[in-house]
Amino acid sequence: MTKIFIDGKAGTTGLRIYQRLSKYSDIELITLSDAERKDTEARKKAINQADIVFLCLPDQAAREAVTLLENPQTIILDTSTAHRTNPDWAYGFPELSDQHRENIINSKRISVPGCHASGFIALIYPLVESDILPKSAYLSFHSLTGYSGGGKTMIAEYEDSDRDQSLNSPRQYALDQQHKHLIEVKTISKLEHLPHFSPIVSGFYSGMQLTIPLFKEQLTSGKTIQDVIEVLKQKYQGPIVSYKDSLDVNGFIATNTLEGMDSMQVSVAGNTDRILLLSIYDNLGKGASGAAIQCLNIILGKDETYGLKI
Repeated sequence: MTKIFIDGKAGTTGLRIYQRLSKYSDIELITLSDAERKDTEARKKAINQADIVFLCLPDQAAREAVTLLENPQTIILDTSTAHRTNPDWAYGFPELSDQHRENIINSKRISVPGCHASGFIALIYPLVESDILPKSAYLSFHSLTGYSGGGKTMIAEYEDSDRDQSLNSPRQYALDQQHKHLIEVKTISKLEHLPHFSPIVSGFYSGMQLTIPLFKEQLTSGKTIQDVIEVLKQKYQGPIVSYKDSLDVNGFIATNTLEGMDSMQVSVAGNTDRILLLSIYDNLGKGASGAAIQCLNIILGKDETYGLKI
């Protein structure tokens, strides 16, 4: 039996992972009482007893949790931002390349991608890798997301019957262009410049739609929209990430199309001059706990879709 401990089980991502693991018959979950989960010694004991530890904590707490580890055989899957650009940690997006998948299999330290970052990197990494988009490109992107991405506090705000009227409208944030996923998307996509990013949260529970606009002049000389389409189509053939010829229904893309799912769909729209790169997924699925469980399955040698809703 594989022993698994979730440090931060009470949070949105931790709870989702805990619920998913209840379907596994070949693991033993190490659990702590409410009092023990705030006790450093109790957490340290659980971390070192486990074969695999999920960290579902704020960044600083995740860094501190790693310092508690003394067992050299324990594998850590960190869902926070803390280690995503650390070269000593595997980046948990196996679809990007065979090397990414091998790193997940062989590493004791795996960082689960961020929700916004997943949709951006899925689109940009293959284009940079194939030299269709230069590393020096200046990019911008925006996302629409459900309020569950803000964690327990934001969920409570949106689900309060007396909520502020401003929550009835989509709200743009991160106006200072300092969103914590920016370093991640730049580093993993191998870009030279941080992109502009405009995230927008709205009054539905979960789901995410991410859009990257491109002018043809931003592509490497001689490359076209058809080159973009072919690379993404070849890269993503499922089962979890797949290319679709179109994502719209009658000209509209619903952000919550994949709500409750663990898959991601990518596509290209626009025309030869002005291109739109598109991805849709659930911010709690491929954007969080679903991605973590996919990595777990790869580590355990299971079908990577096991326990996922595709």
